[in-house]
Amino acid sequence: MSSAANTHRLLPGCTFAHLSKRLAATVLLACVTVSAAYATPQTTSASQPNPSSQTGDEPGPTAKVADARSWLQKLAQMVATQNFHVAFVQARAGQETIPWLWRHGVMADGTVMEQLNLQNGPGQEQIRVGQVVSVFEPDVPPYSVRSGAIHGPIPAMLLNQPARLEQAYKFVTVGRARISGRTAQQLRIISRDNTRFSYQLWLDETTGMLLKLDTVDLQGNVLEQIQVTSFEVTDKPHDYFSKVNQSSLPQPMAGRRGQSQQHNWQVGFLPKGMVEVSQNVRRLALTGQAVEHKLFSDGLVDVSVYVQSAKQAIGSDLALRHDLNTFLTFTSGAAQVTVVGEIPLKTANAMAQSLTLSKENQ
Repeated sequence: MSSAANTHRLLPGCTFAHLSKRLAATVLLACVTVSAAYATPQTTSASQPNPSSQTGDEPGPTAKVADARSWLQKLAQMVATQNFHVAFVQARAGQETIPWLWRHGVMADGTVMEQLNLQNGPGQEQIRVGQVVSVFEPDVPPYSVRSGAIHGPIPAMLLNQPARLEQAYKFVTVGRARISGRTAQQLRIISRDNTRFSYQLWLDETTGMLLKLDTVDLQGNVLEQIQVTSFEVTDKPHDYFSKVNQSSLPQPMAGRRGQSQQHNWQVGFLPKGMVEVSQNVRRLALTGQAVEHKLFSDGLVDVSVYVQSAKQAIGSDLALRHDLNTFLTFTSGAAQVTVVGEIPLKTANAMAQSLTLSKENQ
């Protein structure tokens, strides 16, 4: 799902509009004690390969990769072309389970519409009409951005263009399993250089729909689990879409023009397949201080790196991990660098330690 000024992670990566919120929320974690013995959800029995599916004629590694690739392509084809209605829940250890409603429809004129709705609390909704996503959430004026995907718990690149993930991740088939009462194919998505979390997913054998997605840390613990509780594929789009008054949706925000700002620093270490997406100057929500910012992404994971003068730094070095999120602040010489993202702490540290400044910044 995607971002506000630019969108990348129903279901894209994170939006630039959300980055300030995420950074502010993550900074607040510094005010609480994070237990070193933080518990992670236990993998359910359905998460394990079905022993009955294992045979003596196991396909070789190349065949498993090709098979996994074809299953992910089936998922992308299904998500792009079918009318469906999906209910799923998002679970993390020690937190309330979050229920979501996801609808997708292809209208008679070929227009693709999509809805993602948070079912608990005051509500949060995103509606996509073609290449425009409108966002409605509490305490924020409604707005629209140009994007072909919605921002949500499931990475948009996984749903729409899984082949683009292969520079950063390996795809492997595991076997058959039973999820939500349906026969499924289990796949693994593994970081090529062991610098990021891995993923296990189960796809419905009949339709290709994603039934379950686990995010797994480097020790094999499940950090987050997304599971479909019900879904239906229909011949016609859901009636909801015909009731959307498209003329009342906010107009897309105009993109900012002008030359992109070039920062006088570089991150020397990046996980395999991760590239720089943007760079700009941002103002921290908690302090109002201006900091230089670069956003990096591999298609599944977004990582923000913030750099400011060590003279303006607030607080000492800090390393926090909470759920999937890592927050690391490191001061070296004339600069303080902060790394925020859903990556292991050791990867955030490697990125921070690899920062190099130009001579005028030293």
